[in-house]
Amino acid sequence: MENQITRKHTHEIRIGNKVIGGGNPILIQSMTNTRTEDVKGTVAQIQKLTAAGCEIIRCAVPTMEAAEALSDIKKGITIPLVADIHFDYRLAIAAMEHGADKIRINPGNIGTKERIQAVVDAAKERELPIRVGVNSGSLEKELVEKYGGVTAEGIVESALDKVRSIEDMGYDKLVISIKSSDVMMCVKAHELIAEKTDYPLHVGITESGTVTSGNIKSAMGLGMILSQGIGDTVRVSLTADPMEEIKSAKIILRTLGIRRGGIEVVSCPTCGRTQIDLIGLANQVENMVSDIPLNLKVAVMGCVVNGPGEAKEADIGIAGGVGEGLIIKHGEIYKKVKEEELLAALRYELLHWSE
Repeated sequence: MENQITRKHTHEIRIGNKVIGGGNPILIQSMTNTRTEDVKGTVAQIQKLTAAGCEIIRCAVPTMEAAEALSDIKKGITIPLVADIHFDYRLAIAAMEHGADKIRINPGNIGTKERIQAVVDAAKERELPIRVGVNSGSLEKELVEKYGGVTAEGIVESALDKVRSIEDMGYDKLVISIKSSDVMMCVKAHELIAEKTDYPLHVGITESGTVTSGNIKSAMGLGMILSQGIGDTVRVSLTADPMEEIKSAKIILRTLGIRRGGIEVVSCPTCGRTQIDLIGLANQVENMVSDIPLNLKVAVMGCVVNGPGEAKEADIGIAGGVGEGLIIKHGEIYKKVKEEELLAALRYELLHWSE
């Protein structure tokens, strides 16, 4: 599928060994949920996320020990690391000193102008980008009063005020993040800010919820934002294992035609004809194909009655029956195998795939 989405022009910004903005590919981001002070555990999680498709990782830096741990974490990873800072400007400076490729701050909670200037000076010295983050939940009281509540307009004004304050300090390597758990407010805010600035935008629906509700809210919100050409990095924020965030982000980007590659799994809904554990099988297939670097569509069908016909638009598919199953290629039955061998047979065919 060709990508028909015209991207909004944004400035090019380097983050470690990656470049965003300027028409570069939209990158997938996530955040560790380990204690950053636990170097071994944090590195292991980042390596796992990287293998799954994460391209930028953010780590919380709540203590000086966490900031100092970044030096050792960086030695064990291959993707850019963003240090997430709240309140203490000294942690932002320490994080940069210990190898952070970018820092995430809300200037509003860093404190005085002098403290923000100290952070900006440290970033400028190292040419490290600053992500300016504003969430609807932390909107300033005066803006809430000005707009009669928390609004998209208020979020945008808050973000651009903070951007201008950093620009006035002589720095412009900035990435903007404006988030809300209100999907439509978040969409509107991105539409507004995309017309007012050329800085790269990190997009996501914050506090979106669990795997079920969070995925639905994120898919709807990110779909509307990204389909307008808005966004340079993306995170699906879920109350779940960060691996789920990567999986969902890849599906959203692929569904929109923004990114190609990877195996797309399609499966039929369950019905009275289903004589196998279709739900379990579909989930097994989705997990099994995650490490296979092919650009294919795989169909998982619940019965041998309609399986071949329903799978004809897929490159390869499987259809289950009682005690046996079918391997289907391009809508034609390729071979019959025992039910317990179906998953392994599919993997074998994919690993030895040739047109």
